[in-house]
Amino acid sequence: MRTLYFDCFSGISGDMVIGALIDAGADPVQMEEELKKLNIEEEYNLSWGKVVKNGITSIKFNVILTSKSEQTLQHSHSHGHEHSHSHEHEHSHGHEHEHSHGHEHEHSHGHEHNHSHVPHSHHGSRTYKQIVEAINEANFNESVTNMSLAIFKKIGEAEGHIHGLPLDKVHFHEVGAVDSIIDIIGAAILIDQLGIESVQSSAIPTGSGHIHIDHGIYPVPAPATLEILKGVPIASNDIRSELATPTGAAIAAVLAETFGSPPAMTVESIGYGAGTKTFENHPNVLRVIIGETQ
Repeated sequence: MRTLYFDCFSGISGDMVIGALIDAGADPVQMEEELKKLNIEEEYNLSWGKVVKNGITSIKFNVILTSKSEQTLQHSHSHGHEHSHSHEHEHSHGHEHEHSHGHEHEHSHGHEHNHSHVPHSHHGSRTYKQIVEAINEANFNESVTNMSLAIFKKIGEAEGHIHGLPLDKVHFHEVGAVDSIIDIIGAAILIDQLGIESVQSSAIPTGSGHIHIDHGIYPVPAPATLEILKGVPIASNDIRSELATPTGAAIAAVLAETFGSPPAMTVESIGYGAGTKTFENHPNVLRVIIGETQ
């Protein structure tokens, strides 16, 4: 059975998942084409390239918002988007550092935009209902659709529980921003593309300390992340940072059938996906291992 194992020794986020899957051999250009079915491509560009994290060569995947999306999503970014993916840190003070090791390898795509559609975003947020409709209308294959819907439902239920709202009333201020939609659906596309039949994961380290989100200063893991990880083994470490984002936590919680040590397998490919942050003595990467299990 073709198995994917998430080795989350430095946590997990959506962009780390996609970077690791690309590094393991998935085709990001095909993913980019599939994502156009959402009809929001004029709100973003995608890039991916090699970076070195504490000696480990890995792929950093970026969703770069266009000026159009920055206008429609300005509200969500002003409210602490780091709760989701910390992409604005990439643009503000981490971007030069990230790519100093291999910017020439990076590929940037998606500049040709000739669609005249109306974006789905409203005042910087998308509702759970809008996201479900967009996924269903995109006509992805059944596997991609089911994975994407299940991950969004996991996040939506967690957010609803925290804020005391029914699922249909949940607004995705952070997780509904364009980059997170791309991360979740993109991950589903790549996993389907790789022919993965089973997913397993290590325990999930969440990190520690505090983060600023739109409701104030919160402990790590953030309430939504912890809610998503109910029933999932959490690992402890000493890093004072948010290691597991809601998106990364939901991808692992929904897709992994078991949590623990790597399974007995014949390893076929290995991939490393870089996170945005850099730690002094710890490579901030997600490792994926793909192979055949009995």
